[in-house]
Amino acid sequence: MYSNGDVFVGEIIGTAILILFGAGVVAGVLLHHSKARASGWIVISFGWGLAVLAGAYTAGPLSGGQLNPAVTFGVAISSGKWSQVPVYLAGQIIGAMLGAVLCWLVYYGQFAANRAEETRQPTLAVFSTVPEIRVWWQNLMTEAIATMGLVLPILAFGLSKGLGETGTGTLIVALLVTGIGLSLGGPTGYAINPARDLGPRIVHSLLPIPFKGTSDWAYAWIPVAGPLIGGALSGLIYNVAFK
Repeated sequence: MYSNGDVFVGEIIGTAILILFGAGVVAGVLLHHSKARASGWIVISFGWGLAVLAGAYTAGPLSGGQLNPAVTFGVAISSGKWSQVPVYLAGQIIGAMLGAVLCWLVYYGQFAANRAEETRQPTLAVFSTVPEIRVWWQNLMTEAIATMGLVLPILAFGLSKGLGETGTGTLIVALLVTGIGLSLGGPTGYAINPARDLGPRIVHSLLPIPFKGTSDWAYAWIPVAGPLIGGALSGLIYNVAFK
């Protein structure tokens, strides 16, 4: 069992790297005056997968590299161990906010250029998810199902000790996140991680980005509730099917 201090620090660092790289690839694709502009959804999906790879490998020795409240809930439900859940959640939210700020600093010039009339655009999609079709129950269901596609395999991977010992499990999870983005990310932008969406959304609301548009708080509960539902269902299914 990891110490509370290691868990807190590890989740902050790992989640900050996750969001720096993940939001960074979206910024590179969407913002004007970026060399990666308009390179597409495949680039974004692979970028997020590699973001998970970097963040989880970095945090792994300190906290196990959960980086996601939905994963934390699924692990707690499957194992019955809840004592460190608040520490994981706090580290994940703080890390996500830190990563969002770092992404803003990297693309500061591009965000600043948003003041020019010909390049003005809403910027929330760089930080958080925005659904293509806004139907709350469909969006909630999509997030829950996509998160089950992440958390249940992660729990099952834990049954193969060799994956954990060699570190291969983290690589497989990164590929899994890429696959989820390519297959299930189209409707909502696949938050599948409450901290990944909420922390950067808070930062977006506070940053001095010219003409940044709304932070869309009316939708913000869906990429939090959906993944938590998916994570909880994954833990319950794991307990029924695999134990």
